[in-house]
Order: sequence, then structure tokens, then C-alpha cells
Amino acid sequence: MEPKEKQISYTATNTYSTLNKLSKNTKNVWIVFHGIGFLSRYFLKYFKGLPKEDNYIIAPQAPSKYYLNKDFKHVGASWLTKENRIMETENVLSYMDNLYAMEKIPDHCQLIILGFSQGVSIATRWVAKSKISFDQLILYAGGIPEELTPEDFEYPVSKNAKIKLVIGNNDEFITEARLNKEQGKVDTLFSGRAQLITFEGGHEIKKEVLNNLVK
Repeated sequence: MEPKEKQISYTATNTYSTLNKLSKNTKNVWIVFHGIGFLSRYFLKYFKGLPKEDNYIIAPQAPSKYYLNKDFKHVGASWLTKENRIMETENVLSYMDNLYAMEKIPDHCQLIILGFSQGVSIATRWVAKSKISFDQLILYAGGIPEELTPEDFEYPVSKNAKIKLVIGNNDEFITEARLNKEQGKVDTLFSGRAQLITFEGGHEIKKEVLNNLVK
């Protein structure tokens, strides 16, 4: 007899990390999705160059943690794999809805959503499903899920948002063919209003690039 896979539901708890303080003087709130191999608290180091009074940064934590190498010392995390992807996506998006509700972001703040590498897939899926109001969506060195359609982003509050595609000119994971494909998807999803930003470098977060995104 072949093994049978079953499914259960249960309540889980996850962490997330923040940088700086949310106050009446905060101008920008960032929700930043890390890539494979990061933990949220370490991902925040790239955002320390932003002015503290103006910027409050929220870094959600990918749920699937693992040891990065055979010495079993350093831990990283992944958002999704191909295994049970639909179910795992639902779990992650439910986590994000609860995180967003918990933070109570004030209306006077500009909301910037950034995904890096694998984090792009979560950032775009969450925006598409939650229909939240945002001011910037930054797709940094990652791929957009194939299942997303222009209709997912046609809700009114998204139409005035800035869309930015950020790519290093020596990114080892993004060939010219893949870049053209991603640009095509972005143009289709956001009606050609996305801005392409390139920088000198590879598959990496650069602080100076981040700092320029809010200028």
C-alpha cells in the first residue's frame, strides 16, 4: 500500500524584526522581505544608513529555517519551495496579514514594500492578495510569480504607486534573457509604468542604492 499524505491545521507563532521607532515624525515605513539564507534581524543591517527619524523598517521572517553549512552554526531561512507551494503560500500570506494588522501603520507615512531575491515573490503575492495601500513597490533582484496577472494590481490604491525594478549589472542569477522576461512581466502587470534601476554590482543589497530609493 502506498503512503498517504494527510493535512491538518494548527496555530503557529513566528517572529519579525524592526529597526528604529515608529512615531509621529516617521515619514517612511518599509516592509522588507529578505532572500534565501537570511534571518530578518540580520537583513536589517542594510537599512541602517537610512535616516532614523524618518524611516521605520519592518522585516518579516521567513518561516522555514535551516543550517547554512555543515558546521551547524549559522542559520538561514526560506520563504517557499516547490513542495506544497500553494498551501505554504497561504500560510505566509496569513502571517503577513497578521503582522500588518499588528503594526498599525499610520496614514501619514509613506509605505514602501521591498522584496529582495526570493522576497520579491512574497512581496508581489502579498500585495496582490491583500490589496493594501502602498506608495512604492521595489522588486530587487528577484523573479515575479508566473500566476500573477494585471487584474491583481488594478485596485485603485495601487494605481498611483511607484514601481521600481532594481538589478545589479553583474548579477550572476539574472541573465539578459531573464532580465528581458522580468521586464516584460513588470510592464504587463503595471501597465508600463515601472522604473528600471541598475547599479554596479552583483546579487547583493547595496546601502547606497537603498538610500537613493526614497530621494
